[in-house]
Amino acid sequence: MLALLFMPAEQGGGGAAGTFIMLAAFIGIFYFLLIRPQRQQQKRHSEMIQSLRRGDDVATVGGIVGRIVHIKEDRLTIKTGEDTRVVVERDKVARKLAAAEEEQ
Repeated sequence: MLALLFMPAEQGGGGAAGTFIMLAAFIGIFYFLLIRPQRQQQKRHSEMIQSLRRGDDVATVGGIVGRIVHIKEDRLTIKTGEDTRVVVERDKVARKLAAAEEEQ
């Protein structure tokens, strides 16, 4: 009976391969569910920012809605009211609402 107590426990084989496969599966899931969609969204946002033109209606991250009246390399001037103009960074534009019609 004492001999059974001091016998070495059996070791399970193949544990490393299973752990590696599970780790690879978790990395794949995180890539396709989190990382890849975020990169695609960042790419679409940067393309939208580069395509902004004078006369476009935009909404900023802070909720300001207006029409672009002047563009510099890193800043935009947005007309928000009749005589109100706001200068914002180009990166702070959340989305382009619609292309404005030509003023006559």
